[in-house]
Amino acid sequence: MKKTFLLSIVLFLSGLSSFAQWEWQNPLPQGNQLNPVFFTDANTGYTVGNYGTIIKTDDGGITWTILSSGTTEDLNSVFFTDASTGFVVGSNGNIMKTNDGGTTWSVFPTGTTIHLYSVYFTDANTGYAVGGDGSSYFVTIMKTTDAGTTWTASDFVVGGYLRSVFFADANTGYAVGSYGFGFGLILKTTDGGSTWDSIPNTASELTSVYFTDANTGYASGVVLGADNSHGFVIKTSDGGATWSDMTFIATHWLNSVFFTDASTGYAVGNGIFKTTDGGTTWVDLSNGTYGGSSVFFTDDNIGYIVGGYGTILKTANAGTDWDMKGLSCTYQPLNSVFFPETNVGYAVGENETIVKTIDGGINWYNVHSGTDNILNSVYFTDANTGYTVGFGIILKTIDGGTTWTTLSVGTWEELYSVFFINANTGFTVGSNGTILKTIDGGTSWVTLSSSTTNWLLSVYFSDDSTGYAVGTNGTILNTIDGGTSWTNLLNDSSLYFNSVFFTDNLTGYVAGFEWSIGGLIMKTTNGGITWTNDSIFPDDALSSIYFTDANTGYAVGNGIYKTTDGGTNWTLQTNGSSYPLSSVYFSDTNTGYAVGYFGTILKTTNGGTAGINETRQTNNVTNNLKTYPNPATEKLTIEFSESGRNLNGSISIYGISGQELIREQVQGSKVGLNVTSLPKGLYFIRLINKGNTEFGKFIKE
Repeated sequence: MKKTFLLSIVLFLSGLSSFAQWEWQNPLPQGNQLNPVFFTDANTGYTVGNYGTIIKTDDGGITWTILSSGTTEDLNSVFFTDASTGFVVGSNGNIMKTNDGGTTWSVFPTGTTIHLYSVYFTDANTGYAVGGDGSSYFVTIMKTTDAGTTWTASDFVVGGYLRSVFFADANTGYAVGSYGFGFGLILKTTDGGSTWDSIPNTASELTSVYFTDANTGYASGVVLGADNSHGFVIKTSDGGATWSDMTFIATHWLNSVFFTDASTGYAVGNGIFKTTDGGTTWVDLSNGTYGGSSVFFTDDNIGYIVGGYGTILKTANAGTDWDMKGLSCTYQPLNSVFFPETNVGYAVGENETIVKTIDGGINWYNVHSGTDNILNSVYFTDANTGYTVGFGIILKTIDGGTTWTTLSVGTWEELYSVFFINANTGFTVGSNGTILKTIDGGTSWVTLSSSTTNWLLSVYFSDDSTGYAVGTNGTILNTIDGGTSWTNLLNDSSLYFNSVFFTDNLTGYVAGFEWSIGGLIMKTTNGGITWTNDSIFPDDALSSIYFTDANTGYAVGNGIYKTTDGGTNWTLQTNGSSYPLSSVYFSDTNTGYAVGYFGTILKTTNGGTAGINETRQTNNVTNNLKTYPNPATEKLTIEFSESGRNLNGSISIYGISGQELIREQVQGSKVGLNVTSLPKGLYFIRLINKGNTEFGKFIKE
């Protein structure tokens, strides 16, 4: 399959970016998941997604512009009634309207906080929005007859939720979804939504519905299972009275179905599939390419697919070839970022990933590391000489990352952090209290005694002799003799420290989380003798902290936070990303970078200052999932770290390439997943839980 990477992408961040504090650098134009795509004509199209994402094209998908939505709610569906007038629906009952082609959006009250997944208009004034809530399991059907100014909920009551709505004419419409726990739900109205009837069917979870004429329609879906899932399409030829049995055409999930004529249709999910005989047979066009969340064709030949991590695909030959309309140097999770020069920087992450920029992040490209290990930390001592560490490995470059040499380490422990105090003397720390030191630029390393078996996740030296290492169980270690001996300053099993940074010999900060309350930052002003619990960040878990001067600092986790008064107060900054961040670094006072899950790279050139008061919900993305055993071999148990909280929603398992491998509806205090069929490796967990997103990860052995 041909894949053409677009070299010219418009990054005019309309509205949102005119006052954005942080902007996307990878993927481009942005990396949040895109849920539906809709075109008003051959050139003008829109796609919306998670975290309030709305982007638009005016040139048939060649370039895309990020629009300001004014919300951080997940947006699930978009529909335009003419070139200027469009509607978007999303989580927590969110309905928005534009009258100027997406430049501005207005929020309309709906009277519900139920998640809305699909919107459809039969004319300029009459529209429908459908959804449901995993906690109550009652479907929601809403209707407007005044172009969205007011919305009225249907009296129809049935357990479940609806994912898609489609009208074959002004009065006849269909909505599909699930009763919950794997039983397909199909509803039909013949009186413009005044009444709805449930139609018997043998399908499982239904995700999308499309009719080619009054009688002929299709619905896509998935049969969920602990071991595997199968995507299918069902068909009706009698106006929905009866539906065929499931035609299995894909492994895992099918999200969307679209027909360009009576015979030719497409279904996408974990793949791209096409039929030319009205659904009797389907051909796999994906050639190993992940499909997406939604498919839309503007004519018989030109079509678009959008999906995870900001993916936008376009075909100009009826699906034979698909071009990637976007840029990404990687979708691998990035764990650490470092800039040895103003414009030259590196980020490292999972699956041997090393990416580099030489133009301040305008372009990033992959550097071959020579290893298949996870890389956790990167540090450069000058423009050419750098180190990165991971699972029992230390790599070194002396030519600015062009080549990397594996150094002799003498340990198989996982190494999480590396720090050099000069060109020759450096330290790295890791699992089981491991501390290694070199005095010859990495040629040889000696193991130092740390007097702890806790995992050490970050190391920092404030001068040649004085250093600190922090990690699990609230561990804070201190050395005043260049690492020869280490003193345990703090040990608290309720705490977890991911990062340490000192602004001078006496003043330092540690960032991490406390199991019962969320993220926290602790501060010392006496060289670590005492620590104050300065700042709490509920529903977050802080991964990295960095200061540009004595007063100005940044911390990242599920959000980006800034202080200008030495940590007394922290302000949540708008960053546009729905993904957790792992590392933050500033190359000068104003220019900073943050990296994280799914290849996310963000940049600010103004110290994160906005100039316009912006707000962002802090409870959209959290890191509160507890997984065990980890590593897992057969069964993985998932629950909240906080006692008393219940899982309630849909849970997905993703591979490191970003492909969704397992999805299930879950409810209760914990869930057990059979992961026997998964190959060995690192996997990520995403739980959509009452409008919030919970992340976790585990290793399959």
